[in-house]
Amino acid sequence: MNHKTITGVSLLALSCAAGLAYWVNTHHDPIPAGLIRTNGRLEVERIEIAAKYPGRIIELPVNEGDLVKAGTLIARQDSTELVAQRAAVEAGRQRASQAMLRAGAETEVRKVQARIAQLELDHTHRLRQEELVSGAEVERRQAQRDGEKAGVMVATAAIGEATAARSEAQAQMTRLDVAIADMSLRAPVNGRIEYRVVEPGSVIPSGGRVATLLDTSNVHMTVFLPTSIAGRLQVGDEARVVLDAAPQYTIPAQVSFVAAEAQFTPKYVETASERDKLVYRVKLKVPTDIANRYAAYVKAGLTGYGYVRADTNKPWPAALAVKLPALDTAKP
Repeated sequence: MNHKTITGVSLLALSCAAGLAYWVNTHHDPIPAGLIRTNGRLEVERIEIAAKYPGRIIELPVNEGDLVKAGTLIARQDSTELVAQRAAVEAGRQRASQAMLRAGAETEVRKVQARIAQLELDHTHRLRQEELVSGAEVERRQAQRDGEKAGVMVATAAIGEATAARSEAQAQMTRLDVAIADMSLRAPVNGRIEYRVVEPGSVIPSGGRVATLLDTSNVHMTVFLPTSIAGRLQVGDEARVVLDAAPQYTIPAQVSFVAAEAQFTPKYVETASERDKLVYRVKLKVPTDIANRYAAYVKAGLTGYGYVRADTNKPWPAALAVKLPALDTAKP
């Protein structure tokens, strides 16, 4: 191949590339008037599954990508020490209960003795009136009666002390029961395990992360719109979402958030010229029932387009009619 042939081929390639670029830049899907299309990124609320107490992970039955239901066990920590503490507190509670019974019985005995002492004192007073006993005997009987009354008060106080000890032990048992339950980390909502941060056998501190859970019922696309558009939107307005990964489907959404302050468009949105403009962050939330129904498809970070209407009185074009995949294809 000579130099002229190579030059001809190069020119032909450049011409084809230029033609392709022109075609790409001039053959976009037409956007009807009043409809705004903007780039966006699908976001899913993340929940950090973390330990409340320090300890060793002895069980971790979930893997990354697993769909879990609310209440599903995510991880279990070793609770042997807490169980032993609870057993000790339970023994203390039983001792306090026995002390209550003993103090109650002693109180009844003291009350009987106090009544007897009062009867003897009354009898001694009558004998004194007849001068059959001395005044010293009366004083002795009175002191005995007063001592028995004080004994009743002491026994009654012992009941209160034992009752308080039992209540304290019960409160400690309740606290330990809660702590033992907290050693089993469970999913607070339905979702998907995104990351498994630790492995069985790991010792983690208080607040240490175990896994990251994606709340597949809380899905939205974040888009950025100029003041002229964001100012017309209201929370609750209808929207549409079309993902690059599945452009044949149109997902219904609603405007759930409009930022109160403008910002520069984040770098990942598009070109430098777009980043120079002040825009408002807007969230287009996918209805919870749809997000739950298609949880197997939900993936954070998927790019696509978000559509909103400048005039909500105008109908959606047929091309953006809601279209969702058949349920029998929604497999994990």
